[in-house]
Amino acid sequence: MEQKFREKLTMQFDSVVLDCLVAHDLAQFYSRLLNWPITHDKAEFAAVRSPSDSVTIFFQTEPDYEPPVWPTKKGSPQMMAHLDFSVSNLDDAVKHALACGAVLSDVQYLDTCRICLDPAGHPFCLCCWE
Repeated sequence: MEQKFREKLTMQFDSVVLDCLVAHDLAQFYSRLLNWPITHDKAEFAAVRSPSDSVTIFFQTEPDYEPPVWPTKKGSPQMMAHLDFSVSNLDDAVKHALACGAVLSDVQYLDTCRICLDPAGHPFCLCCWE
C-alpha cells in the first residue's frame, strides 16, 4: 500500500514561514535583501517570492513572538531553523544585508559564511562557496 501511495504522490519544497511581531515589516526587509517582490501583504501574514516562482518566504504575525537568542542559551528562546543564502561575493553581501537592516552576529563559524540576524532576530547565513 505504501509503495502505491508514493508512486502517485509528488512533493517539492515550496515555502517556509517565519513568525515575527509584524509580518509586513519583515517582508519589507527580505524584499530589499533578496530583491524579491512582496506577493502577499496582510496584517496577519505577508510573503516574498523568488523571481523563478520556486520558493516563497511567508511571515506570520505572532503577537507573543519573542526573538530567538543566538547563539543559543539554555532557558532562552531558541531558533527552530535558519535560512542560508548563496552569494557571489561575501563582503558585498554582508554590506548589503547590513544596509537593509540586518545585524552581523558576534559569533561566526566559517570563513566562507557570515551569520546575520534579521530585524526580528532570526539568524540567516550568507555563504560563498567559490
